[in-house]
Amino acid sequence: MGHTRRVFLFLLIALFSAPAWAQGPAPAAAQDWPQWGGPNRNFTSSATGLLSAWPSGGPRVAWNRDLGEGYSAIVAEGNRVYTMYREKAGFLSIGKQDQEVVVALDAATGKTLWEYRYDAEKLPRMQLEYGPGPHATPLIVGNRIFAVGAMGHFHTLDKNTGRALWSHDLNKEFGVLWGRGYSCSPIAYKDTVILATGKKTHSVIAFRQSDGAVAWKRHDFDYGPSSPILINVDGQEQLVLFMAEGPVGLDPATGDLFWSHPHKTDWGLNISTPVWGEGNLLFLSSAYSGGSRVLHLTRKDGKTIVRELWFSSRLRIHFGTAIRLGEFVYGSSGDFGPAFLAAVNIKTGQVAWQDRSFSRASLVYADGKVIVLDEDGQLALARVSPTGLQVLARADVLTRNAWTPPTLAGTRLFIRDRKTIRRIDLK
Repeated sequence: MGHTRRVFLFLLIALFSAPAWAQGPAPAAAQDWPQWGGPNRNFTSSATGLLSAWPSGGPRVAWNRDLGEGYSAIVAEGNRVYTMYREKAGFLSIGKQDQEVVVALDAATGKTLWEYRYDAEKLPRMQLEYGPGPHATPLIVGNRIFAVGAMGHFHTLDKNTGRALWSHDLNKEFGVLWGRGYSCSPIAYKDTVILATGKKTHSVIAFRQSDGAVAWKRHDFDYGPSSPILINVDGQEQLVLFMAEGPVGLDPATGDLFWSHPHKTDWGLNISTPVWGEGNLLFLSSAYSGGSRVLHLTRKDGKTIVRELWFSSRLRIHFGTAIRLGEFVYGSSGDFGPAFLAAVNIKTGQVAWQDRSFSRASLVYADGKVIVLDEDGQLALARVSPTGLQVLARADVLTRNAWTPPTLAGTRLFIRDRKTIRRIDLK
């Protein structure tokens, strides 16, 4: 497989949320999924009452509808869901550009409530086999939706009407366009929304949510397409970004650097979202030559101390999601060869088991069960433990490339591929 084919396989990356007016992210109800990774940015939900097997005819599909190109994940709040797609101009539309679309749908019926459209250039040197994006996921913050397209068009919209409030052309203003299109999603912190760019002197930029003014821009990190997370290290809030050379920890209020640690992989493709959890342990994984490692973070004398617990090349998460349950992390490992679900001990790096039941997959956890969606469009309910994988139900529901992770809002599951979007009821 050639270099361009390899590079483009990353295109599924993410987005984050927090209220525009609050002192930090607001708690989301179990019925909501307001950002990439869900209420707590870790692909888990407190929802209960999920079924443990499909009905005799397969999973209950509440609605199914066409949707344009894109890997943008779905966010949900109340009776609405939001996502992004690209609509191609077509061969007969001479002189016209493709359009990227931010869309609000009725969660009960799938009908369009509003759309916000804008012209979107085709990506230079893009290999269209894997689709032209968008790749990032809308972010719900208070009454606003933040959305970033593949060419770096960054819009803030009224979530109720779709009216544009402010915008930036990240590529023209800041020169942030990267290789196969912009894919790293923004994260909200207090009254700002933060983006990774990877450009000299402003690798990370914080914008005021109210008017889009630049609050701060800092650093010279090379761009990595992973999406950032917020963590708390011994009482100190930190912004973690998985950049091309490895993870960094910043002060989300000022951009000051707290720490960095090397984690290199081919072409800088650190894609999957880091996992933070009990014991101040940060799990990181990437495909190709990257592998997985766990860092232990502590604070002493006003500084963050980083200690690497382990590194292993046996687990290589490409673009899928990883979840931590207790002392184990579960994820889908594989890049060009066969993929397998695996369980790894967070403290030792020992792989407890591997299972080849699915192709490369994304995971969501709720109500004691894991929802698995693999890239071939196979959806499953399963239980995982340190001793193995128990598949409860499975069905083919989408087509390739089903790279967008599922969204669970209560017992409503929203999924999409490059052609359709559908709601499946898991009550």
